[in-house]
Amino acid sequence: MCYTKLVYGRINKKLNITLSEAEIENLISTTLLETSEADFLQKGKNIYITNNKRNMRLTINSYTYRIITADKLDKKCRLDSLKLMALRFTNSATFLVSL
Repeated sequence: MCYTKLVYGRINKKLNITLSEAEIENLISTTLLETSEADFLQKGKNIYITNNKRNMRLTINSYTYRIITADKLDKKCRLDSLKLMALRFTNSATFLVSL
């Protein structure tokens, strides 16, 4: 994982926190490890990782694996994530029933 100097400030600002560079790197690593692979979405050149437990979404460049930003989840984003999970569950259940 790559970090630029500017991204540390951006993450602190967007998540409304005050963490050191090491603490931010630990937060990102922990978030990545505890997030299900089903919550990783590659869209264009970016990978969006949604972690509802921590109420945050990470954006990572898929070519350089550089952290671009972290955002708090708003209600709409949380609902979209839940809809996506329900859709995946429905498709899986339909697939299993067809076996």
